[in-house]
Amino acid sequence: MVKKMPKEEEGERLYIPEKGEVLGIVDQMFGNDRVRVRCRDGKIRNCRIPGRLRKRMWILEGDVVVVKPWPVQGDERGDIVFRYTKTQVEWLKKMGLWE
Repeated sequence: MVKKMPKEEEGERLYIPEKGEVLGIVDQMFGNDRVRVRCRDGKIRNCRIPGRLRKRMWILEGDVVVVKPWPVQGDERGDIVFRYTKTQVEWLKKMGLWE
């Protein structure tokens, strides 16, 4: 038997970008676990999908993701940390984090 959670508690499980992380949308897939992401800070970054997420998180063009820029070349490159589902994107819109 699955216990349903109240809507207030569902919102608490939503991943919120931490300091140094940026929201973005996947623009193009390059293959070899590399993607181009158009970030909310106005930069376009070539990002990679880390090994721990490769088979767990399938990412397609148009997905909303959280990017952590690299310490070196942070304006050009980064790692994808999290991918939002369509339902989670709706929650982000309600919270005012995504337009």
